Order: sequence, then structure tokens, then C-alpha cells
Amino acid sequence: MGAGWQRAVAVGVCGGVLSCGILAWPAVAAGDPPAISQAFAGPRPGEAIGIDLLNFTRKPGMDLVAESPVFAAPIRLDAPAEDTGGEGVKAPIPPTAEPGRYPLVVKAHGRVIARDTIDVKPPRLPSVEVDGGRARRPGTKVNVFFDDLYPGETGTSFTVRSTAFPAPVRLAHSKGWNNTRVFNAFDVPLRTTLKDGAYTLRVTDAQGKRRAQARLEVRSAHPGDDDYLGRVQGPAFFREAGRVFDARVRGVTVAAGRTVFVRWQDAYPDPGEEERMTATSPAFQAPAGLRSDPLKGHEQDPPMYWGPARLRTDLEPGSYPVTVVSHRGRVKKTSYLDVTRGPAHHGGERGLPIAVWAGAGTGTLALGAAAAVPLVRRRRRASRS
Repeated sequence: MGAGWQRAVAVGVCGGVLSCGILAWPAVAAGDPPAISQAFAGPRPGEAIGIDLLNFTRKPGMDLVAESPVFAAPIRLDAPAEDTGGEGVKAPIPPTAEPGRYPLVVKAHGRVIARDTIDVKPPRLPSVEVDGGRARRPGTKVNVFFDDLYPGETGTSFTVRSTAFPAPVRLAHSKGWNNTRVFNAFDVPLRTTLKDGAYTLRVTDAQGKRRAQARLEVRSAHPGDDDYLGRVQGPAFFREAGRVFDARVRGVTVAAGRTVFVRWQDAYPDPGEEERMTATSPAFQAPAGLRSDPLKGHEQDPPMYWGPARLRTDLEPGSYPVTVVSHRGRVKKTSYLDVTRGPAHHGGERGLPIAVWAGAGTGTLALGAAAAVPLVRRRRRASRS
């Protein structure tokens, strides 16, 4: 990406270039003269920079302004409405500004106390770019940015189309303070069936006119890549929701008709698997969807997926295979779940019907038990007679 894109993305990711890079600045020694700092330095026409004054304490009532030939008007450094909260005071660069270097001064009560230079870069034609990581795999989610900041460009509705996307993508106006002409879309999935190659992205306006075009390279995982086979663990089982760290590959026993939870981990998952991972078994009523759970993992743990599976009520006691297939079929692992007889096989606990035992609350169970006592007594009297 060019410098302009890096500035635009940094606002959303880091909260601004200034706040992300401040640790790289040299330490300020006591007694150093006032100095001007610029956030989003090197703007293009129509963008803005943030101006802050270092090594200076403003006294109450002091008139502090920044001036430059490139500004439409002096910038008051004490203007609350223009305070960007960490990036200084917003100083817009007019869309009509010519590229070049412009002097910048800060004055206190009309006296120059600091000097700097604003380097205005040439404008660019509208462009579309994709930010999606080091390798754009089929199924990967990407972020799309369209920058139409160019003198004379208009429009507020834009759409990006590509055969790499499942459907056309509407771009939203980001309204960033340093560049108000960026439109974007986040977490756009690439088709999972894409073949390796370059795919064209086309941005059109509300009238269907093409505004920008770019190429997107897609490459599947190949032998030797980390995500070709990943590094998998599981499937493992646990009996109570939320007790994901109790999961074990062996030695977990569940009664027929009950629910078991399946856990799967992979250090290098295939892109998009978090939305389509399943565990299958002849013991399950239906395949169990395994969803990504970043909150329950530790920082050094592989990504974790888990989900519930309801066991069939007609199962015979035994050991049943549970299988997870991942990485587009390249990885297949099976563990075995031990199943015991469920309440359906012996009439429920204490002779209650399985429907009452499994579905009733405490109050209903007590009522059912009380009603069963007279029935048992009547049967005993009939037997004696």
C-alpha cells in the first residue's frame, strides 16, 4: 500500500499514526525549545494533518495559532472542536493545494515560537486496494478500501464487484478525520472454491460508472505451507457447557440421548473453517457445528473450536467414532466416545417415563412422583385380593 493507505488504515487499527509511533520519538530533554509534531505527515490535497506543540506549556488566555501558506486560515491550537484526542489539532489541507513544501509556524501572542515544514504530496487517481494478510487463500476474509480523494471527484455510493466474492459488496463511507473520502468494507469473504490466480476488482458508482480497478492474487495452500495440514488436536469431548478445558480424547462416557461437547484445535486453520467446521458420528442426531472461541483460549494455545452434539436415544452401549475433516479434506481425525444406556432403555430413573425425567423441572418431578405413589398402592392391594 502507498503512504496514504497506511495513514488511513492506521486510524482504525492503532488510533492514529501519532499514538502508534510516539515511542519511536527521541526523548525530550529539559530545556529543549518548543517543537512542532505532525500526525499524518505528508498529506495529499484534501487530507488533514494533526499539529501538536512539544516542550511548551500554554498559559491561560494565551493566543496560540499555527500558520502556513497552504492553510485556508490560521489554525487555533486551543480549539476544542478541532482536538483529535492524541493526534493534535486538525489542520485541513485544501483539495486545491499544489504539491510542494510549505513553511509552518506556531505563534504565541503573534510571536513565532516554533517552525516546521508541511510536505504536500501529489494527488492520486481513485484507487481500490485489499488488505488481507500475507497470503490470500480461498475462504479468507479481506478488507477492501476505495480512495476517491481526487480534485473534482464526487459520489457517496460505491460498490465493488469481483468473481472472487460471493456477491457485490457495498462500500461504506469511513469518514475518517484525516481523509474523509475513503470508502471501505470489512471481513469480505473470498469464495472457498477459488482456483489459484488473479481476480479483477471493479468499483462502480451509483450510476454504474467504473471508478477504479485492481487485481487480487489468490493462492491455495501447498505442501510445505503451515496451513496445508495445520497442526491439529482432537476431536476431544467434555460433558458440561463451558468446561472446554476438561475435554479429553479418551475416557469420556455419555448416556444415550444426552448432549456431549466436541473440541477441536488447530494452530494453522484453513481460512474460513471457523464457519464450516463440523464433527460427525453415527452416534449423533446431526453433525455438530464447531465454532471458533477465541475468548476461551490462552495466548499461546492453538485456535479453539467447539460445539454441542445430541446423542441418539436408541444407541446401544459401546464405543462410537467421532470424526472431524479439515483443510479441504487433507486432514481427517477420529476419536472414540463411550456411550452407555440412556433412560429410554430402562423407563427412566425410579420408573418415571423418559419424557418426564428428561424434560420436566424439579417441581414437575415432585408432582409426578407424588401421583405415582397411590397408583403403586392400588396395584399392591389388587395383588393381595
